Amino acid sequence: MEPNASNNMQPDHCLGITPMEVHKVVPPPHRSTIQKLKSKLKETFFPDDPLLQFKRQPLGKKWILAAQYVFPILQWGPNYSFKLFKSDIVSGLTIASLAIPQGISYAKLASLPPIVGLYSSFVPPLVYAVLGSSRDLAVGPVSIASLILGSMLRQKVSPINDPLLFLQLAFSSTFFAGLFQASLGLLRLGFIIDFLSKAILIGFMAGAAVIVSLQQLKSLLGITHFTKQMGLVPVLSSAFHNINEWSWQTILMGFCFLVFLPLARHVSMRKPKLFWVSAGAPLVSVILSTILVFAFKAQHHGISVIGKLQEGLNPPSWNMLHFHGSNLGLVIKTGLVTGIISLTEGIAVGRTFAALKNYQVDGNKEMMAIGLMNVIGSATSCYVTTGAFSRSAVNHNAGAKTAVSNVVMSVTVMVTLLFLMPLFQYTPNVVLGAIIVTAVIGLIDFPAACQIWKIDKFDFVVMLCAFFGVVFISVQDGLAIAVAISIFKILLQVTRPKTLVLGNIPGTDIFRNLHHYKDATRIPGFLILSIEAPINFANTTYLKERILRWINEYETEEDIKKQSSIHFLILDLSAVSAIDTSGVSLFKDLKKAVENKGVELVLVNPVGEVLEKLIRADDARDIMGPDTLYLTVGEAVAALSPTMKGQSSSYV
Repeated sequence: MEPNASNNMQPDHCLGITPMEVHKVVPPPHRSTIQKLKSKLKETFFPDDPLLQFKRQPLGKKWILAAQYVFPILQWGPNYSFKLFKSDIVSGLTIASLAIPQGISYAKLASLPPIVGLYSSFVPPLVYAVLGSSRDLAVGPVSIASLILGSMLRQKVSPINDPLLFLQLAFSSTFFAGLFQASLGLLRLGFIIDFLSKAILIGFMAGAAVIVSLQQLKSLLGITHFTKQMGLVPVLSSAFHNINEWSWQTILMGFCFLVFLPLARHVSMRKPKLFWVSAGAPLVSVILSTILVFAFKAQHHGISVIGKLQEGLNPPSWNMLHFHGSNLGLVIKTGLVTGIISLTEGIAVGRTFAALKNYQVDGNKEMMAIGLMNVIGSATSCYVTTGAFSRSAVNHNAGAKTAVSNVVMSVTVMVTLLFLMPLFQYTPNVVLGAIIVTAVIGLIDFPAACQIWKIDKFDFVVMLCAFFGVVFISVQDGLAIAVAISIFKILLQVTRPKTLVLGNIPGTDIFRNLHHYKDATRIPGFLILSIEAPINFANTTYLKERILRWINEYETEEDIKKQSSIHFLILDLSAVSAIDTSGVSLFKDLKKAVENKGVELVLVNPVGEVLEKLIRADDARDIMGPDTLYLTVGEAVAALSPTMKGQSSSYV
């Protein structure tokens, strides 16, 4: 079927219409249902076209490429040199100095034994070095995942009253987090994590930073009896109801390190070449505070210490995983939430540093790498790990060239586990609290929040909901509220699409929004509307009502001005990318409705799938007639204006 084929228009000197050639609206090339389905599935699940590299390659080469795809280390490993190793060993040792105190601190944040934090900085980096595609990502525990894991599990199990069960649930949650992450990568469903918008993440991380910092009041003030709740009110209430437990020695030491650590970070930010100052500050704090406690026997004067830590490498923990019982739902839920958050952070960090060095990070491969890293970690006494921003920034600034820097860090942690654990016996808890506060306070991004306010007020509301939800309710509820509001925003955009009234810019055949371009003018006898969204079952009723309302408003205005009524309703469909059967029915119903008002419906530039479906549905050929379908609004107006004899027109 040829939807529209008109001859060249002749000038109508009475109306002042410039001659304009009217072009055919050509239907898209025919494609079978299988071809369409294949194309849609490819764009959904394989937008990066991973199989392209295998085309026209001999069988042996295909096997090599496949091995390199699964194990990226095989791609860069054969070309590895001593020169690269010199850079990687410096960066690896540097991030190890940060990873050791952070590992101990974040494990305590998750209410886990401190040694588990070091275990989690040993095995996962080795796995990532083999499977990961980022050169800069430094792997280990992170504050947000630690906070979520601890807070969600503490709702049902006490880490003090039942530490073994709590540890088992932590390892089980890590297994399900890794399983979920690897499944997303294997099934190429990474677009799911895109529901965590930038606004959500900024609000969520800022709220989590506040909660994490407040939780450290227990260590910073030396309080023994402290609430396990995460909300702002119970935490502050607990802190001020236990003033009698405050220790001035602990407060003094905490204040000193809370000044020293941010100062070190400030120096590194002002002079990037001094990155090692910020990177080494946590380890220096641990060493210095441990020496002070040991020398003055401060553990007997109100300063609590970590105590004796177990030596040796990661013991196996696969026998501790829970796959049944009353807590199965809890560990699956915890694994799902921590898996999504840690995956989002890891991929975002990896892509950030990849962009700085101009190389690509495969999101689906990263999901599989991080997922398998956590699955293996759950069987080797590790809890949820991912790519940490602070460590990765240090790794990048220290000159890391490959993932070998993770291996160097892992070996350093291994040496610590085997030989240096007794040195941490006198490390005060207050310095770990100071390290955590200093690390998470950088998650509060005020410039980004101001930018969101400037660009999109609704996104700012979403950000505030995430922030206040985390601060006043709970970490997972705050995240859920923000995601729900974001989805509501998407649904609102789908169910209430924009419709604009278009006018002609004098002297041209260009039509633009009347409320945007003040010099644009209406064409008498024409109501020209633009629909700027896909048309589907969710918005057809609204669109019909809104279009009929536009007609009534237009006719009311024209009656007041005593000018002509509408002869043609032109719908510009250039921005309508998709349509379903309900959308097709909309045009049939709309045509009947406007004909009762003496108005003719005209469609302009339906594209691709939309045009194809309209052609198939138009058996009577009343919607897609030669005088009701045009390529541009200008051509439609030029072709239809001569039919309105006696009407004046300003369109030239």
